[in-house]
Amino acid sequence: MSDESKEFKTNAFIIFSHIYVHLLSPYPSRLKTPPLFVALQGPQGSGKTSLSQRVTEMLSEDNGDHAPIRVASLSVDDLYLPHTQLKALAAAHPNNPFLRGRGLPGTHDITLGLSLFRSLKNINLSQTNEIRIPRFDKSLFDGEGDRLPESEWTSVQGPLDVVLLEGWCVGFYPQSRRYIEERINEVPFGLDGMFDTSAYSLEHVFDANERLAEYTQWWDLFDICVQISPQPMNPFVPIYKWRLEQEHEMKAKNDGQGMTDEQVKMFVDRYIPGYHFFLGGVTTGGYDQRTGSRLIPPWLQDEPSPPSWKHPPARCLRMIIDQNRRTREIAYCRRE
Repeated sequence: MSDESKEFKTNAFIIFSHIYVHLLSPYPSRLKTPPLFVALQGPQGSGKTSLSQRVTEMLSEDNGDHAPIRVASLSVDDLYLPHTQLKALAAAHPNNPFLRGRGLPGTHDITLGLSLFRSLKNINLSQTNEIRIPRFDKSLFDGEGDRLPESEWTSVQGPLDVVLLEGWCVGFYPQSRRYIEERINEVPFGLDGMFDTSAYSLEHVFDANERLAEYTQWWDLFDICVQISPQPMNPFVPIYKWRLEQEHEMKAKNDGQGMTDEQVKMFVDRYIPGYHFFLGGVTTGGYDQRTGSRLIPPWLQDEPSPPSWKHPPARCLRMIIDQNRRTREIAYCRRE
């Protein structure tokens, strides 16, 4: 989808509006309160990265509608483990397809991410007004990728009003063993005849579930959420279409270098179990295996609101898009 298309502009405005309505005046940077943490989740090819960039520009603009809003945006992809650790992880679990390369739960640096998010959360209160955000270059090591040296990380200057994190698995929550057992033999909806569930086992999913529990430390720091979701009648097929379009566009610009269509399918196949088992956690929460209690995302919890807000807006917005990435429905998610 062209960044200049009507659909793209509409989607960007929807996300911008959801963020803006939750920003109190004066802004956090002036009140010296923590910036608003925004989680943006969407599948590969849905446009979330381009939308994140455009929304950041819209918030930062100085125009008659609003004063400039200070924003730091980043991708969950930049929090992958460095190449050496990714290789060591794969070698330690040679039979686990979820850990063969970056992507799924367990391949991100939880400690680094938690330290980064805590620093960003406190940037308006601390004496240090510069934070460096890691960068991961996916082109290194023949596409396996590696974290760049700290000298090449992105410098962010405080104070901040908004911190925006985008990623395919942002907001995924661990589920109960029973929930996983009930779904293990199900073919992900709409993929009959084109997806092989024998590529992974129940134990592989249980392992991913345990690793995903560590990510909730990140999500606990976020305030609001936007989910970009394909239409429920066909939730996974568009992901293959979008990712293939991305690859074709890239190859058209670099003399045909990139993955074949079959390699793109295999690439997306690795992520489908993540969606199948954990995507619902964004809007419903999850399950804590250690305590046996339900996990509720902060964007589904009640929050104090100014007295002037008789009907405070829900903190979780779901944008349902068709195969052409046109928003067909907007839904607000609240705690059940």
